[in-house]
Amino acid sequence: MDQLLIQRRLNIPVVTGTPAASPVAPQQEQAQTSFREVLDEQLAKAGGLAFSKHAAARVQQRSIELTENSLERLYEGVRIAREKGMDDTLILVDSTAFIVSVKNGTVITTLGGDLRGSAITNINGTVIV
Repeated sequence: MDQLLIQRRLNIPVVTGTPAASPVAPQQEQAQTSFREVLDEQLAKAGGLAFSKHAAARVQQRSIELTENSLERLYEGVRIAREKGMDDTLILVDSTAFIVSVKNGTVITTLGGDLRGSAITNINGTVIV
């Protein structure tokens, strides 16, 4: 009988700390979706290119408009960069510059507007589309 009592006590889980938060309802999760998550989801559907957290913040801060046409041209630039064997690439789409890690399929940062006087380093190629 003592063995049975010992076995039961060994199988009782020990819980410390505060209880876990209750799961968020699916409707609340959708309402809390960030700009970056929505952008990454749309880009993943279109061509597998993701925006880093930094790049997504720059798009918002600099009011860079990402139209369907500009995204298609960005994908075309990434395709060209892959064909040429580039890795960290500057892709120019009109007056917007995207620094893209082609190998990782990630936009690292974005620049918009007048680019005169800008110095862009640590790239190994440029594609103008």
